[in-house]
Amino acid sequence: MKTKLWTVDDLSNLSTSYPQIAQAADFIQKNEVVAFPTETVYGLGANACSDDAVKKIFEAKGRPSDNPLIVHIATVEKLEEIVEDVSYDAYQLIEAFWPGPLTLVLRKKENQLSTLVTAGLDTVAVRMPNHPVALDIIAKSGVPVAAPSANRSGKPSPTQAHHVYHDLNGKISGIIDGGPTGVGVESTVLDCTSTIPTILRPGGVTKEQLEKIIGKVNIDQALIEEGHAPKSPGMKYTHYAPNAPVVIIDGSHKYMQTMINQYEEQGKNVGVLTTEEGLNHLQAQKVIACGTRKDLSTVATQLYDVLRQFDKEEIDVILSESFPLDGVGEAIMNRLLKAAGNHVIVEE
Repeated sequence: MKTKLWTVDDLSNLSTSYPQIAQAADFIQKNEVVAFPTETVYGLGANACSDDAVKKIFEAKGRPSDNPLIVHIATVEKLEEIVEDVSYDAYQLIEAFWPGPLTLVLRKKENQLSTLVTAGLDTVAVRMPNHPVALDIIAKSGVPVAAPSANRSGKPSPTQAHHVYHDLNGKISGIIDGGPTGVGVESTVLDCTSTIPTILRPGGVTKEQLEKIIGKVNIDQALIEEGHAPKSPGMKYTHYAPNAPVVIIDGSHKYMQTMINQYEEQGKNVGVLTTEEGLNHLQAQKVIACGTRKDLSTVATQLYDVLRQFDKEEIDVILSESFPLDGVGEAIMNRLLKAAGNHVIVEE
């Protein structure tokens, strides 16, 4: 399969400047798969109403079939075509955060979506992305669009079009290059079908932000303690992992350098994921700064790109700083822990 590449470098005037977005939307109408930018990461979009189209997403990604997909829409009216029993709290969150990096799990309407999208569940995860290219292509396609991250399953999510091309060239019909994404980590997934809404995946909207709108919000116990089965089926799988194993170091820069030295004494080439504050304190085969601890949103934005950069180096192991669990730090640590298989070394 030849993968078509479109470039959109002026996001202010899509309809007149980029009629090729209509071509990409036409691909989706014809049940082909197209990657496009959102404000979080690049998504791999296909017609959520078509079994044939959804199968192509799973095949391209190598994604397990029991891992549900998030459905993307461009209007609230489209939401009401595919879900039912939307609570007052859910509508409050929609008004506050849509379009944006918040996914809501709601009761699905029967016979509207492919059952492959929801992995046989009676609920569906839905969001409205806050990116002009994403909204334009979804609106032009005229269908709800299933769109997981546009990468091979288990690898770091793509925040730039060349990440998608590296992973999926020849496996999908097209890629829209709309430049780097902004948030850098996926959307927050909130289950609105439980008595108290429950975060199934931390992301671009924080627990604190949610609670300002609707009051108490729970966190799925599987995100807090090992041994609990996650409510979201996809969270049981390894995600975001570069080629080399990742180890999280929870300690000072001095302790981290000690651990670097220990791995090097074993003959290993060590990569280090740190921040701007750690650059002058750490020495290893490859040290990459991932944002600044003064603003953790910069860490989130750069995280996946930095993890992918290590794949270009002759690295045997990646040691990563740990981050506080406040705000977006919760999402960052969730992704790092998944990438590391929960391998954390704590300074005593």
